[in-house]
Amino acid sequence: MAEINHFEYGWITPALSYALSVLGSILGLVCAGRIRTARTSGQRAWWGLLAAWALGGTAIWAMHFMAMLGFAVAGTRIRYDVPLTAASTAVAVVAVGIGLAIVGTGRLNPARLIAGGVFTGAGVAAMHYMGMAAMHLNGSLRYDAIRVVLSVVIAIVAATVALWLAMTVRRGLVIFASALVMGIAVNGMHFTGMSALSVHLHERQGGVVGTGVSALLVPIILAVVFGVVGLLYALLAAPTDDDRAATAYLEARRIPEQPATPVAAPDPVGLRARTTLGQPGTPFPSRRDNPPR
Repeated sequence: MAEINHFEYGWITPALSYALSVLGSILGLVCAGRIRTARTSGQRAWWGLLAAWALGGTAIWAMHFMAMLGFAVAGTRIRYDVPLTAASTAVAVVAVGIGLAIVGTGRLNPARLIAGGVFTGAGVAAMHYMGMAAMHLNGSLRYDAIRVVLSVVIAIVAATVALWLAMTVRRGLVIFASALVMGIAVNGMHFTGMSALSVHLHERQGGVVGTGVSALLVPIILAVVFGVVGLLYALLAAPTDDDRAATAYLEARRIPEQPATPVAAPDPVGLRARTTLGQPGTPFPSRRDNPPR
């Protein structure tokens, strides 16, 4: 059995992974709050997509990859299968999106919450072990069944709590505190699953196929940065409840414009008193109209 080191670079990788999970949780909870106040189905779908990307892509998957940067196995290199790694990202985002759709359509009740939590938690666990399957090295991976089951249970519980918070939390300080708890749950699930892993090296050491961590690091960091910036821009550009209330108040206070009252022109010589000349359209009098007697 090979020696495994989960913190090759010290505490910098777990600290960064926890920071990513907290950041993604904050953005995801704020976007999920906009789902409840959306007026159209298109707006609800838009905010649901952003919340799924924030929670599934940043808080869960980016955290997983950041923590994996500190993973090392003595006696072998580690490479990654890029298509399978990308597929694990899609699994995380889709699982969270479907979970939000389950709890966000209709009235929230325990049945919906449990169903959404089980589906999302299973998706998160699938993402984790797909990411592990994308890892290539000169050895075989084996897992302790009890710890694998424990990691799945943690994922389901964490997903259920996350969905409940997404549908109920609205205040800024509570959102921040909830994100701190969600970060602990996500990291706890990850490292519980990693503790179940053991590596048995092959007797013959050959070349390891796949892409190195350094080649994946730059595009993943860029994707996270642009994703976070895009989420912040979408949140700042969208009108809030206070903005809508202020607009409605101004509309209610607006005084309708009254039609202008025509002002009579001055009549210094008294022509308006002569009815034959004062009324528009009256023909000018002539002698033919009043013949002499």
